[in-house]
Amino acid sequence: MKNEKITSREVDFAKWYTDVVKAARLADYSSVKGCIVIEPNGYAIWEKMQEVLDKKFKELGHVNVQMPLLIPESLLKKESDLVEGFAPEVAWVTEGGSKKLEERLCIRPTSETMFCDYYKDHVNSYRDLPKLYNQWCNVLRWEKETRPFLRSREFLWQEGHTIHATKEEAIEETDRMMEVYKWFHHDILAIPSITGKKTEKEKFSGAVYTLTNEALMYNGVALQAGTSHYFGQKFSEAYDVKFLNKENKQEYVYQTSWGTTTRMIGGLIMVHGDDYGLVLPPNIAPKQVVIIPIGNDEEVISLAKSYNEILNKNNITSYIDLTEKSPGFKFAEAEVNGIPIRIEIGKRDLENNQVTFVRRDTREKIIQALDIELVSYTKELLNTIQKDMYQRALDRRNSLTFEAHNLKDMENILNTQPGFVRADWCGDEACELKIKEIKGCKSRCILENEPLIDGKCVCCGKDAKHHVIWGIQY
Repeated sequence: MKNEKITSREVDFAKWYTDVVKAARLADYSSVKGCIVIEPNGYAIWEKMQEVLDKKFKELGHVNVQMPLLIPESLLKKESDLVEGFAPEVAWVTEGGSKKLEERLCIRPTSETMFCDYYKDHVNSYRDLPKLYNQWCNVLRWEKETRPFLRSREFLWQEGHTIHATKEEAIEETDRMMEVYKWFHHDILAIPSITGKKTEKEKFSGAVYTLTNEALMYNGVALQAGTSHYFGQKFSEAYDVKFLNKENKQEYVYQTSWGTTTRMIGGLIMVHGDDYGLVLPPNIAPKQVVIIPIGNDEEVISLAKSYNEILNKNNITSYIDLTEKSPGFKFAEAEVNGIPIRIEIGKRDLENNQVTFVRRDTREKIIQALDIELVSYTKELLNTIQKDMYQRALDRRNSLTFEAHNLKDMENILNTQPGFVRADWCGDEACELKIKEIKGCKSRCILENEPLIDGKCVCCGKDAKHHVIWGIQY
């Protein structure tokens, strides 16, 4: 039976999303407008994301630091593009205790300013470079419209800030970190994504260029899921971050920045969730297996405990549900929480020398013999679920990827069934703004290594310069 607390996603996708967030106890609203409480189930997913990404960052040589939450206004103003880009979203501290501050302090919307301020005092020579720093923290942006995980005023993220001695090294870092985000979405979150370069209008304020990782949700709306920015020497010149190069000359460092956020939890919900609740890919699930003994039979409980111990000893995260609830309630709870595999064991199963495995992604029940090679079978099933979830998401994305040759095509697609729209563009911002008039459609990314479709701008019909992915966004 369908979960009665969850609206069907085919009826009202927005309501379905909120229902899943609440039913799975991922987050709740707080008394602070636009800010959420991330509940234990939601935070466990974020911790798993941190664990996987942090390990990858460190393998690539990055180290973690912590910068101040507050930024003096005078420091923020040194980079005009950054100020202009974030001005509408900045929150200010004007008083400390009962005393008015001499200078306003910005609550960080991002940390380029503080990293630059630190770097300028800690870099002297090319021997000090590169510095590959990352920060796990919270930021505050005064969003007008908010939705749990997708867009909130305060959110959790990681932000990498690196400096290099050469342009080539910095560009290589920018590319490498975008590949990390793509790997994370494809191999860990089972979310197919498209990477490319943002247009000048859509790039990060202050960047020379921005690379982006774009995913498509079940309803055909795009989600930006990680960005990597090449700053060149723009920030280092503004904040005077210099070093003595190998020719014994003063030079400004080359800089990058890259980050992703708790928005990825929203992406997981909207790509994989169903009318029964959350569906978690095994590679990101905090708990991969739940064992549910049916009844209080001593032999059943003993076998459940044995299974649980064996699985956990072999790096499969498992737990037993021994709460005083009905089996049906436990099944529904495991489903809404998205546990990839459910193992059901009852007295009748023991009598029939069998055990039942249930896949969360397909809800398929699989009967196996009690003497099954538990570890190898469970690992194989988890791998199958991971691959199948990615393939279903890829098939869905491909079915919602369209091609447009003119504005009428764009209108028909976006008004009928939104999705990714491939179309050529002349590079003129006026055309980009004209396309935005169609339900707020924006350029998602430029596909630099793909040929043009027909060589004509989808908006003005003039010769095109870029093959672009367009879409409505969260």
